Amino acid sequence: MGGQAGFGPVPAVAGEPPFQADWEMRVAALSMALTRRGAFTGDEFRDAIERIRPADYLAMSYYERWLTALELLLAEKKLLAGHGTVAGRGAAAGHGTVAGEGTVAGDGQAAGG
Repeated sequence: MGGQAGFGPVPAVAGEPPFQADWEMRVAALSMALTRRGAFTGDEFRDAIERIRPADYLAMSYYERWLTALELLLAEKKLLAGHGTVAGRGAAAGHGTVAGEGTVAGDGQAAGG
């Protein structure tokens, strides 16, 4: 779903903070730190976002997509301990996550635990 044309630019309002909630800043920081440490590449991260099911993708906020992609990559690379979500955020959002109702299109292997 991600990377498709026709959705227009991400709106940015002058003077508005870049993050709407603290958890968004933590997800962004964690994603960047893990990329810098070599846990996954930018291409892998983008691919994980693009594997989110279209209906789920459209229902998620920008950083909910980041969190879902992060959870997927950490689970696939066996870097996610247990079966919980990152900081518990994904389940609280009411969206399926890698650890819960899968939102990732494909074989569902990561979603199954």
